[in-house]
Amino acid sequence: VQLQASGGGLVQAGGSLTLSCVVPGSLFGKQNIAWFRQAPGKEREFVAVITWTGRTEDYADSVKGRFAISNDNAKSTVYLRMNNLKPEDTARYYCGALNSGGSWGTHSPNDFGSWGRGTQVTVSS
Repeated sequence: VQLQASGGGLVQAGGSLTLSCVVPGSLFGKQNIAWFRQAPGKEREFVAVITWTGRTEDYADSVKGRFAISNDNAKSTVYLRMNNLKPEDTARYYCGALNSGGSWGTHSPNDFGSWGRGTQVTVSS
């Protein structure tokens, strides 16, 4: 089972993008879903997470106030709205589901799984 991320692209600094993550029915509404990103030569880093209820969110300090995570139950989709994008936001973005046994508050990519191929976001200066 893999989560399918889409919506990436090339955007100028200060612009916006919305990423979508389609969550299979076996996972949607059952596990917290998170967005991570990975730039070339760097480790995968936490961006945002939303509880399976959709009621609680958490963000990396680097994106607080600029990014917003949300979900749409009818579409089994989790979104990441990204505003005021910066060149340092350039990375491949992945969505993952919290592994069973994982707990709220973890930002480690090792605690998430069902990764898909991700979607590339490139921000030009």
